[in-house]
Amino acid sequence: MMKMQEFRTSVHRVVAGVVALAVMPAMAACGSSVDSQSASNSQPDKVEVVVSINQWESLARQLGGDKAEVTSILSNQNVDAHDFEPQPSDIAKISKAQIVLANGADYDAWATKAAGNSSAAVIDVAETSGAGEGANPHLWFSSEARSAAAKEYLAQLKKADVADSDYFDAQYTKWEKSEDELKQSIAEAKKVTEGRTYAATESVAYYLAEDLGLKDVTPTGYMQAVTNDSEPAPGDLKTFQEMLTSKSASLLLVNTQEQSSTTELITKAAQKGSVPVVELTESMPSNYSSLTDWVKALVESIQKKMK
Repeated sequence: MMKMQEFRTSVHRVVAGVVALAVMPAMAACGSSVDSQSASNSQPDKVEVVVSINQWESLARQLGGDKAEVTSILSNQNVDAHDFEPQPSDIAKISKAQIVLANGADYDAWATKAAGNSSAAVIDVAETSGAGEGANPHLWFSSEARSAAAKEYLAQLKKADVADSDYFDAQYTKWEKSEDELKQSIAEAKKVTEGRTYAATESVAYYLAEDLGLKDVTPTGYMQAVTNDSEPAPGDLKTFQEMLTSKSASLLLVNTQEQSSTTELITKAAQKGSVPVVELTESMPSNYSSLTDWVKALVESIQKKMK
């Protein structure tokens, strides 16, 4: 018969074994959780970037690459950035961003205002590129503004994520290569366009025309009215039409996002005078993957029309 001491020892061994078996899965699960958490923590967070308008979105994505989460507030071509009213959700996105890239020059004042109340690093392209008070706001068509915006954005990305500085430098080099190719296209086009004249239904392509060496001959009264969101006087409209029918301009640029009965009359006058017409938009069309590709296509279109 088993003695009492032997019985107790046997029971203790059984209990210890059961406890060990129970604890092992728990420890395994705990270890799995820790490993999973470590793996999760090893994945670096992306830099949160908010862009006000889609014209600058592709540049933000090109330079940020896989290390940045880019959100564009206004990408609808049917909405005028001047009149856009951001929703609370839009303001929330801006307030949580690490970097806010805005156009400035009062084109997207709602964005710069919201960003000013946040802790984000704010890049105002107008200020960064040195555009003065009351400057033409369509800065994405300017080679100088694109370069200034890219350099400042690169600097802010590297501040936000120091560990990936080399990665951002490499992304910038890729972007710079595409911009250099665009500059080559502009230089080639200038062989045809430099010194020649153009007129426009709106000043959206002002910087692009300037880069191409074109001279703006749009009637001053007409352009002042359009800039002030008012209808041009009949005399200014007549002057514009006569200028085109007499072929006093080598090219007409038409912003298709701002078409009206007035722009139709102007376009018909250009057709009557055999003045080539190039249509363009303010917002970047969805069929282009980058800002540089879009601008390059416009440069090539202008060059072709003016040959």
